[in-house]
Amino acid sequence: MGLFQLTTDSDAADSSDAKEALTLAEENRRLRKICHALMERVESGGVANQAPYAAFERSVLLAEQVRERTDALHRTLDELGQTNVRLQAAKAEAESANLSKTKFLAAVSHDLLQPLNAARLFASALETHSLPDASQMLVSHIGRSLKDVEGLIGTLVDISRLDAGVLHADKAPFAVSTLLDALAEEYRQVAAVRGLVLHYIPSSAVIESDLALLARVVRNFLSNAVRYTEHGRVVLGCRRRRDGLEIVVADTGPGIPEQQREAIFLEFRRVNQPNGAHSRGLGLGLAIVDRISTMLEHPVSLVSRPGVGALFSITVPYALTEPASLSNPSSARLTHTPEDALHGCVIWVIDDDLGIIEGMQALLGSWGCRVRAAATASALEAVSDGEQPDVLLVDYHLGEHYENGIAVATRLQQRYPGLLSVVITANHEADIKRATREAGMHCLLKPLKPLRLRMLLASLLRE
Repeated sequence: MGLFQLTTDSDAADSSDAKEALTLAEENRRLRKICHALMERVESGGVANQAPYAAFERSVLLAEQVRERTDALHRTLDELGQTNVRLQAAKAEAESANLSKTKFLAAVSHDLLQPLNAARLFASALETHSLPDASQMLVSHIGRSLKDVEGLIGTLVDISRLDAGVLHADKAPFAVSTLLDALAEEYRQVAAVRGLVLHYIPSSAVIESDLALLARVVRNFLSNAVRYTEHGRVVLGCRRRRDGLEIVVADTGPGIPEQQREAIFLEFRRVNQPNGAHSRGLGLGLAIVDRISTMLEHPVSLVSRPGVGALFSITVPYALTEPASLSNPSSARLTHTPEDALHGCVIWVIDDDLGIIEGMQALLGSWGCRVRAAATASALEAVSDGEQPDVLLVDYHLGEHYENGIAVATRLQQRYPGLLSVVITANHEADIKRATREAGMHCLLKPLKPLRLRMLLASLLRE
């Protein structure tokens, strides 16, 4: 019985093992089928003409390359960020240096213009004296040389201020004759020295612009016309256009070849001329013209024929309002000569520079004026002996501890009703010109042009 029972248990165990083996075999077959299906799916979704494992390797390789490129990109971005920080620091340093240069040039120009202004005053006064022909010629050469130095310094300062963006326009309505009459009188003499004739066509138009900056442009046109024209004439006039008044300067010079017409408006560029005797300068005149006209939004044009001449022009908008009631500094010559108007008039001069005071006394005295000059208003009144002044010429900058020239003139006008005042300054800032105009005074810039001063005084005294 025990043996039978043992046999039965053994058979049962064998039967169980067989069933388990069958189950395992069935599971193995099912797994193989699944694996086969999966392999078929992988192969059908792989890269064409490549084994599944090769596709997998390629995917892993691409992923590694993407990671490397991403890391390289991050490193490049970090380097660019550091470079950008350095560039910003360099830019700030350059801007600081440029501002320092502008301030330096402004300060140096004022210090240079003061003695230069005095020298021109002395030279102009000397020209009125009766001198031997040889001495008169030397004085004329000195005057022209000083004028060249003035032009070079003014050009350097202007280009520096334009580069730094510190030169701003002070636009106001004015009669174009206020500008052109004085320039015509000035360059008529300059052209005569060169054996040329200046033909001027006056205009009664009223325009709106910055008088000083526009004068800089037209003066450059005239200077170039006189400098490069060997014989013939120079024409200054205006043409009324629908969009504004076109101020024109034409000459009978050699003309400008077409291939050079754009280059001459660049810095340090000049027309190539066989005779370089009249080509002194830095080649910045027309570059300044281009920048000023752009700032003023006044278009400049050039028409030229080689061997015939050139015509430069700038178009200025008409004024929408009437100009302030300041006298025209050139109208005096229409009815009276400057000598008649200036003879015996009393002119007060206030300037803290002794050289300027002595120069103004010499120049104004040579015109027949009675001059009183001092560094302050109180000192001037002390030496005036109660004499009533006709015109006050006052420097704008009167030292660090003194009020400016506009304030001094305003105070003296209250004390002497009807006193005509002219503020003279080497500072070309628009705010000063605007403040002078709003105070009902005239403004002249240093270095002072004697002819301009004479015409202005004649006009003021005639009225």
